[in-house]
Amino acid sequence: MALISTPVHIRVPATSANIGPGFDALGLALSRHDLVEARVAGSGVRVEVAGEGAGELPTDGSHLVVRAMAAAFEALGESPPGLRLRCRNGIPQARGLGSSSAAIVAGVLLARALTAGGAERLDDAAALALASRIEGHPDNVAPCLLGGFTIAYLTDGVGRAVRLTPSPSVTPVVYVPAERGLTAEARAALPSDVPHADAAFNAGRAALLVHAITTDPELLLSATEDRLHQDYRAPGMPATSALVRQLRSAGVPAVVSGAGPTVLALLRPGETAPDPGAPWRKWQLRVDASGATVAQGTIGHAERDPVAAGRES
Repeated sequence: MALISTPVHIRVPATSANIGPGFDALGLALSRHDLVEARVAGSGVRVEVAGEGAGELPTDGSHLVVRAMAAAFEALGESPPGLRLRCRNGIPQARGLGSSSAAIVAGVLLARALTAGGAERLDDAAALALASRIEGHPDNVAPCLLGGFTIAYLTDGVGRAVRLTPSPSVTPVVYVPAERGLTAEARAALPSDVPHADAAFNAGRAALLVHAITTDPELLLSATEDRLHQDYRAPGMPATSALVRQLRSAGVPAVVSGAGPTVLALLRPGETAPDPGAPWRKWQLRVDASGATVAQGTIGHAERDPVAAGRES
């Protein structure tokens, strides 16, 4: 067995997918983080969870990070006798900020880091493909792994992505409600067919959004218009839909983050986003340019805050 005995840890960012018209394709890495430390043990699996999801998430082999590690170890041809994990979560669960993708990417990269020569045996393209297969789609795992702004796509069922650098003048703000949402339920609300005019509209807006978010943020309000998924999902999350309409009516480019119920606003220079108050938590963040970052050793004292660069208001 080519396993490393010393612990490793990873920092994985929250993500927002779709970003309006970019359904199942566009994603953005955000400066809200989970930290996970892992080491090989003699037997059994134990997981310690603090922060978001503490007391709710499983602490055994059914934890999503562990399941992703198992899939990656299988791809690497390794089988550790046991594992010990410590999770310090800053990403809210089931809110449309990529908590499951963060867990999957963390698991895949931790298994790779605990395997001698793992990066050569499972490169980033293969890691992305594996994470995409576990998640079922690549739109969140891509920005989580690569950072920045990503365009994800499938080729013969294999998840792939390209990374672009968003304009530094774009400031993400997320509004996180107390209620939770489920991606499966949100996807079930979508029709099997959409009008050709709506599909054409979204194709144009998605192309415009790539230009707006990387080069010309002044176009973001128009570029984030959507006819493909948000209106169909609105009855299942009326408060989210109402906040998106409120922000957009005020001229703020706002969209449903992923499958919701979180709302993402993309502020331009000199622009401010209103605070709607309870039950919303408003966080002004940054784009995470680094994506998932692995290091040897345990989670250090300075890294115990999984929020990292996020700022709550």
